[in-house]
Amino acid sequence: MRDTRESRLLLILLVAVAFALITVDIKGGASSPLNGARRTAADVFGPVERGAAGAVDPIARTVRAIRDSGTEQQRLDQIGAENTALRQKLASSDAATGRTKQLDDLLRTAGTGGYTIKAAQVIAIGAAQGFSWTITIDAGSDDGLQRDMTVINGAGLVGRVTTVAPTTATVLLATDPGFTAGTRMEGSGEIGFAAGQGQGPLKVQLLNGKAQVKPGDRLVTFGSQSGRPFVPGVPVGSVTEVEATPGELTKTVLVQPFVSFTSLDLVGVVVVPPRTDPRDSVLPPVPSPSPTPAPAQAAAAQAVQPSGAPGTQPAAQPTGAQPAGVPGQPAQPADSPTGN
Repeated sequence: MRDTRESRLLLILLVAVAFALITVDIKGGASSPLNGARRTAADVFGPVERGAAGAVDPIARTVRAIRDSGTEQQRLDQIGAENTALRQKLASSDAATGRTKQLDDLLRTAGTGGYTIKAAQVIAIGAAQGFSWTITIDAGSDDGLQRDMTVINGAGLVGRVTTVAPTTATVLLATDPGFTAGTRMEGSGEIGFAAGQGQGPLKVQLLNGKAQVKPGDRLVTFGSQSGRPFVPGVPVGSVTEVEATPGELTKTVLVQPFVSFTSLDLVGVVVVPPRTDPRDSVLPPVPSPSPTPAPAQAAAAQAVQPSGAPGTQPAAQPTGAQPAGVPGQPAQPADSPTGN
């Protein structure tokens, strides 16, 4: 196209229309008039993304459908059996070593929290359908996935499902600026709301402005009614900074997520919430500090030094002994003042 006045006007018109559609979509929220077009786009491009991922990684189909059997013991037995079977299939590939560990961590987290999950693999990452921090996974409505289901991995909270196609789904990551989730502090149970900040840490507003919080304290999800969009007890992150807010009704803390969002691969979509709130049980054990030697032991170790070591004094000679190499000479008393 030649650079004419008509072409420039057409370009300006297209840009204006695009901004108008974005504004309508954002203000519309869940009832946006563009939801139909969004679902159509997912239906069209979802199979293409799935096919590309299958061509690159043929073992993607082996990480599927982990079902719960109804009782806690049966669930744990089934997870253990499927874990063993999937580990054997993945062990044939050198590239699958890290993925096997991810699967082990995912199954352990799901089993501890009592979450029934559908395992899936990340097949695309980046901006999609109006969101800035999203991923696409290779599971969809054919696998029982629905909108507003919690997504986790072995480390903790990944995000929530926003759009579902037959064979794929889009997940809004917890780092997205539009993401919000209820949280609860470990131990104290203080409630707050976590919001994404892109590449920065999560910002959590605690409802109690006088809550006692310090760096290193950990948070889990508070949970939603019927477990959607968030199930309770999923690890979120640990506090890195407590902002000074004197006189405020709330307290703001910065939280480093447990999940590494730049290296996501295997995830699990919680299709059935736990029967009871796992509280803080899904959090990993707090590492115990390394023991320090007692002061008495340290002093005793310093007192025992080998002969001739720097800082040691020569042994005192007994009274009347003669210095070596001077026979026949009487020994002079040490430290005797002359004339006394």
